[in-house]
Amino acid sequence: MATKPKTTRTDASVAEFLGTVSDPQRGADAEEVCELMREVTGLEPAMWGTSIVGFGEYRYRYASGQEADWPAVALSPRKQALTLYISDDYDRHAELMARLGPHTTGKSCLYIKRLSDIDTGVLRTLIKDGFDHLNGRTVTAGPD
Repeated sequence: MATKPKTTRTDASVAEFLGTVSDPQRGADAEEVCELMREVTGLEPAMWGTSIVGFGEYRYRYASGQEADWPAVALSPRKQALTLYISDDYDRHAELMARLGPHTTGKSCLYIKRLSDIDTGVLRTLIKDGFDHLNGRTVTAGPD
């Protein structure tokens, strides 16, 4: 029997969650990126689990056949960095990533320390492309 994913969409308040961010700068950056994502997607944000603010949705099918829903684009104001989930492949955005400003990436995460150091026009383009690429789709993982 398949296990239920830990991170699912909830009815929790996004505004209340963002109001709990203890670092004032990280909280302000998260609110600004949330508004940017709202503008770009045309959607209202929703909480996913206890700490992810997401917009839209796509289905992820693991190589094992198990499936889970995930927001098309999302953010999370983590302690170490503002974490953005805006692409399933940052390599295809090499030119934009080079112009973004100081950041690091993980497999599907973009980590930003301070939004003021980032080119928000480039970030807007990355968000739009990620949303357009993933929203409403099913993505199947290949074997790792």
